[in-house]
Amino acid sequence: MRAYIGGHQAVSANDFIELALGTPVELWLGVEGENEQERAARLDAARDILADTPSLADDVARIAAEVIDTHPELFDVIPLPRPARRGAMRKGVAA
Repeated sequence: MRAYIGGHQAVSANDFIELALGTPVELWLGVEGENEQERAARLDAARDILADTPSLADDVARIAAEVIDTHPELFDVIPLPRPARRGAMRKGVAA
């Protein structure tokens, strides 16, 4: 099955995010190995976009909240440690 948004085919999660934001994800998150000059230019471009589109930050927060609400399983990547059982702690053994 193919997904198209506004005539653009989305084939990955990043494609959907980019189409929803109207900008590449890397603009906001950066890329591994970028130098200080590249980072400064990226942040400057991001500031310009936010100045031109003041509702973008609210739109991103709304989209993120909807994704978290709809797909909480996407955020279960790091399991939290379970608390030790009381009986095991009394015996000096962690569960």
